[in-house]
Amino acid sequence: MNSKVEKTATKPAEKDKSLETWIWDAACSIRGAKDAAKYKEFILPLIFTKRLCDVFDDELNRIAQEVGLRAKAFKLVKHDKKLVRFYLPLEPKNPDDAVWSVIRTLSDKIGEGLTTYLRAIADANPLLKGIIDRVDFNATTHGQRDIDDDRLSNLIEAISAKRLGLADVEPDIIGRSYEYLIRKFAEGSGQSAGEFYTPAEVGLVMARIMDIEPGMDVYDPCCGSAGLLIKCELVLNEKMASLPSPARGRGAEGEGKKFAPAKLYGQENEPGTWAMANMNMIIHDMEGEIQIGDTFRKPKFRKGNRLQTFDRVVANPMWNQTEFKEKDYDADELDRFPKGAGYPGGKADWGWMQHILASLNDKGRAAVVLDTGAASRGSGNANTNKEKDVRRWFVEQDLIEGVLYLPENLFYNTTAPGIVIVLNKAKPKERQGKLFLINASREFVKGDPKNYIPEDAVARIAKTFTAWKEVEKYSRIVTREEIAKNDFNISPSRYIHTGEGEEYRPIAEIVEELEALEEEAISTNVVLKSILTKIGA
Repeated sequence: MNSKVEKTATKPAEKDKSLETWIWDAACSIRGAKDAAKYKEFILPLIFTKRLCDVFDDELNRIAQEVGLRAKAFKLVKHDKKLVRFYLPLEPKNPDDAVWSVIRTLSDKIGEGLTTYLRAIADANPLLKGIIDRVDFNATTHGQRDIDDDRLSNLIEAISAKRLGLADVEPDIIGRSYEYLIRKFAEGSGQSAGEFYTPAEVGLVMARIMDIEPGMDVYDPCCGSAGLLIKCELVLNEKMASLPSPARGRGAEGEGKKFAPAKLYGQENEPGTWAMANMNMIIHDMEGEIQIGDTFRKPKFRKGNRLQTFDRVVANPMWNQTEFKEKDYDADELDRFPKGAGYPGGKADWGWMQHILASLNDKGRAAVVLDTGAASRGSGNANTNKEKDVRRWFVEQDLIEGVLYLPENLFYNTTAPGIVIVLNKAKPKERQGKLFLINASREFVKGDPKNYIPEDAVARIAKTFTAWKEVEKYSRIVTREEIAKNDFNISPSRYIHTGEGEEYRPIAEIVEELEALEEEAISTNVVLKSILTKIGA
């Protein structure tokens, strides 16, 4: 066999670093770093296709070693597509040339040809329908090409610089690099970034706290680019790799670890992000089911007239959504919003929490990222507050295992710190009637453009939470009675002061509290005016 598919030998750390640099440089080859995010729907499928081509080459080479020639290997896989994971109907004139060369040698009507090839790949692989064929590389807006052939040619050439086959780059490394690219796009996407990306370190903290076991069902109702689901599987792999061989099982001939992977499920409403999630899962060499649609109004994972339930749920729903009205809750036929909880008022954070609770099985646990205001809005005010009432219901039902307060300026669509609320439907007896709180507001390193939680802090947060270990100015076990005395404010910043002097409170949290007080003042004035009108004042 005389394959022209080149292979490189690089140290893992160097390979990882250079791959991230290369993948971003390729993205910037269109119009530079400033505009790269605008082209993510063109760039991500193309890098994904490069990985498919190079892996397909590896599979062809493996078959060719048995049958003698790549030309024969092409004929075999064309006849029996089950011989490979994804069959690519791209065959170079010289069968010894790389499959990617079919795309690389496009010279005329590149956008049209590229679109045709990607649609042919999708037609041959039902799993890829709607994922790599949704973008028209020849599309125009007001008579002008969205991405012209010269720029497409530059992008293809930049992507051609590295081989992404099985022997060249492991799934976790290409996957990490792909997520790096998604993160870089998030940096340039402003407010929309939150729709598809949760900072990797936040996902790792959540995954470690969730402590996934082999074969567990894991669900994300608003999965974005599937980063949280992927982190759960990566942490499971990491955990199992650290165990002695008998604990994880071995094959008949002792060939490496054998354990059931987690079963991953997600739903995403935005078509481009749904496609991104599927590509991200495949490029990590993971299998899962990602449905498309509005989870809040039309959840896809059902069993009869109830939601399908899972062992674990991880989620970062859009914060403070106001589009769902009381009629949306009243119209629910899936028993998601129980009596005593239900409509949480104008913001949907605790509506999502109820959907997530209904998605857990009897022993299920969940980790959910929300805005800090969801932990405290309405507390300390005399007026009735529907959001506080729902939060109170969760506390009184003993469903909240704990709350983690995150540092400021981690998320790409806001500078607000965020919290992680952990639910547990089967608290051990010794933890019943209590919540575990961590104030990790200082666990960050300044970054540009965003702060990040370093690796040692990720481990410290997860270990402290898992052990329910109380640390001065960092973590506390709080009883339900103390939560009740504080009017069902569950924010760790209320109970754990990190500074020597006055309690440190992020500006975003103070502003939100002032806005809530202003809303209540307006409401009170309306009621007062009505009363005065009635008595003729």
